[in-house]
Amino acid sequence: MTEMRLRPAPIVAHDTAFFWEAAREGRLVAQRCGKCGRLRHPPRPMCPNCNSLEIDVVELSGRGVVYSFSFVHYPQSPAFDYPVFAALVDLEEGVRLVTNLVDVDKESVKFDMPVELVWAPALDGYQVPVFRPRQVQP
Repeated sequence: MTEMRLRPAPIVAHDTAFFWEAAREGRLVAQRCGKCGRLRHPPRPMCPNCNSLEIDVVELSGRGVVYSFSFVHYPQSPAFDYPVFAALVDLEEGVRLVTNLVDVDKESVKFDMPVELVWAPALDGYQVPVFRPRQVQP
């Protein structure tokens, strides 16, 4: 894996603290409705399916596929290498994440490309979930 720059620390709010604390531990998690069982991300206080305020937290596999992607060139920040490979990744569990792709060249990024979770270091001891191509067993 290539060396990654230290990312900015995430903005931690009441509704996202559980996510970022799990990330510090190298665990990718999502909210699950305590009433209807629907997974959701990004975190929010109420289930969009049944309006319940009951929340469970479940660990995710970190495996998925690229749903969409873009190569971002501007505006630039010293915290990132450019272009930034921005992506929407559909995880096996049905949750979609906004993330970055790493360890991949521009020409090989494809829709439905299998990817796996890796962690990018961030300030204040945090880690940010990013994804790299995954070798699929035949």
